[in-house]
Amino acid sequence: MSSSGTSSGFPIAVLNQDIAARLPAHSSILFAAKKQKNLSFEAIAEAIGRDEVAAAAIFYGQAQASPEDVKKLSELLAIPETQLLETEITGYPDRGRQMEMPPKEPLVYRLYEIVQNYGYAYKAVMNEKFGDGIMSAISFSTKVEREEDDKGVWCKITLRGKWLPFSRF
Repeated sequence: MSSSGTSSGFPIAVLNQDIAARLPAHSSILFAAKKQKNLSFEAIAEAIGRDEVAAAAIFYGQAQASPEDVKKLSELLAIPETQLLETEITGYPDRGRQMEMPPKEPLVYRLYEIVQNYGYAYKAVMNEKFGDGIMSAISFSTKVEREEDDKGVWCKITLRGKWLPFSRF
């Protein structure tokens, strides 16, 4: 992994201004510093000790940052810690600002909820890894597995879709 940019060679994810107004104040602050330093979510995640999607979710206001996350982000991105703490970054996330959730069936609702809570974070990480495109739901496979450990029974869902780059025209 490179210290700046992405290890895949694709551009880093930046904040789409169409959704900026619906996101918490810390989103614009974090994304501006991310862009200035040309850091991928992979690099940020490594620096703060979180997974890529979790790091991206903090940026989108879809995950709550711990005081330790704030301290590490402040150091990495050269943002005063007090500036970040004046925002909602350590508060409870207000997820779902980007879309409505119509499903009523509980299991289907939970699957939509996953996309609602982490959709933009997944998109950002996928764009950084593959470029501008989408994951196919036609050239696609999925697997549901049952796992058990000392903490209980778990449902593991694997989604595998062919990457379809957007055509330039």
